Amino acid sequence: MSLPKTMKAVVIEGDKAVIKSDVPLPELEDGFVLVKPEAIAGNPTDWKHIQWKIGPQGSIVGCDVAGKIVKLGPNVDSNEFHIGDSVYGFVHGSSVRFPTNGAFAEYVGMDSKIAYKAPKDMTVTGLDNVPEGPVKSFEGAVSLPVSLTTAGVALTYNLGLKLDWEASKPQNDYPILFWGGATAVGQMFIQLAKKLNGYSKIIVVASKKHEKVLKSYGADELFDYHDEDVIEQITKKYNNIQQLVDCVSNPTTIQQTYKCAAKDAPATVLQLVTLTEKDIKEEDRRPNVKIEGTLLYMAGGNAVPFGSMTLPASPEYRQAAIDFIRFINPKLNNGEIHHIPIKVYKNGLEGAIQLTDDIKHDRNSGEKLVATFKN
Repeated sequence: MSLPKTMKAVVIEGDKAVIKSDVPLPELEDGFVLVKPEAIAGNPTDWKHIQWKIGPQGSIVGCDVAGKIVKLGPNVDSNEFHIGDSVYGFVHGSSVRFPTNGAFAEYVGMDSKIAYKAPKDMTVTGLDNVPEGPVKSFEGAVSLPVSLTTAGVALTYNLGLKLDWEASKPQNDYPILFWGGATAVGQMFIQLAKKLNGYSKIIVVASKKHEKVLKSYGADELFDYHDEDVIEQITKKYNNIQQLVDCVSNPTTIQQTYKCAAKDAPATVLQLVTLTEKDIKEEDRRPNVKIEGTLLYMAGGNAVPFGSMTLPASPEYRQAAIDFIRFINPKLNNGEIHHIPIKVYKNGLEGAIQLTDDIKHDRNSGEKLVATFKN
């Protein structure tokens, strides 16, 4: 098929996202394929890049994309990827390094080394709401790349789990805590921690209304963050939580998660943005608790300019992402990992702008927001 020279895309203009026409198609970097999206999904990072002025003016927004390959770039393995293949994956939307590429566009460049391969017969369901379940549709597929890959790399590269599916005994003889277990990334963390048999117990903090689904994914115990004494409830019962993940990662939740860490044993609190010990009140800081971070953008293998800092290139982080995706892809295709409930916006790029605003203003709970394109 012949490709157009320009396309429509959602770009940053001032302090908001707008649709622009006549945007050039992204140049394909080494190992990239060009994808025509069938569906795109929103993440909190999309609005944060705009609001916090991380993304440059005119850069294309969006990270999660699923669709069909329309062109192979330089040095793509043509035995593995072909024009017409269905794929899904993540890109760094609104990036300083590659501002001309983002998921919220009519054509998207995707790094084939960290792309998920979908079955040939994958289609768009056309439903307004897709219930949680195995990955059978483009709506289901597109809900996963950022959250699932973040959880996979965090558990293996950052927290040291082995990729041992249904390990015969727990890899660690202590519990893990996920604060924000009903977030998109939280639900992936729970499923993976369970399937890898990583811990003696999986403790989650979430709204009580999500208890049934989170327990079906592998959570052993749920504490409701609405309870004023939730931290006391947790620490009274568990004083040995050595690994904790703040799946929300804001200045309030990092303090709460930190307070649940083991009293005497060394403990790691993992957060998903750029929070540090400086974000913990001085009187609460403890020498046995450290805060680490993971940012999926490092999976690209390049240095990542990000706000006031630049994350150095990490070949090890990239390799961890490649290894995880290769490992988990067949398990997605056979239904062993489920996508979460999905709310669908059917108007493509307009939907992308709306769902970004809805995520920013907390209008969603326990579901992933996805926009599909009319064919």
